[in-house]
Amino acid sequence: MARHTDKPVAGLLKDLKRRGLLHDTLVVWGGELGSSPEAQSGVGRDHHNLGFTMWMAGGGIKGGQIVGATDEIGLRAIEKPYHFRDIHNTILHQLGIDQNQLTYPHLGRDERLTFLEGGLIEDII
Repeated sequence: MARHTDKPVAGLLKDLKRRGLLHDTLVVWGGELGSSPEAQSGVGRDHHNLGFTMWMAGGGIKGGQIVGATDEIGLRAIEKPYHFRDIHNTILHQLGIDQNQLTYPHLGRDERLTFLEGGLIEDII
C-alpha cells in the first residue's frame, strides 16, 4: 500500500514543516505487529510482533535515524530490539507525559499504558 500512501504522507510532513508545526507535532507511522515473511498455511502471510518497522517524525525526534535491524528474512529483530513498552514510553516522553503518571482505572485498579517500566529509545531523541 506504500504506493497509495507515500505522496499524501510526504505532503502532510511538508505542510507541517512549512507551517512551522512539525517541531511540535509528533507523527507516528506503524503498528504493533508486522507481517511474517513466512506463509500462513500456504496462503497469505502471518502476523507477528518479532520484527516490524515504524517511523516517527517531528516532535523532537531526530530525523534520518535508523535504529535496529531484522534478520536476513525480516522475521526477527536482531539489532537493538525494543519492546512495545519502550516505543510507548518514548512517545509519551516526547509528548511531555511521565509513563508512571498516566494511569486509567481497569477492573478496580489503576493500569498504565507501559504496564511495566518502558525504556526510552535514546537514539532517536
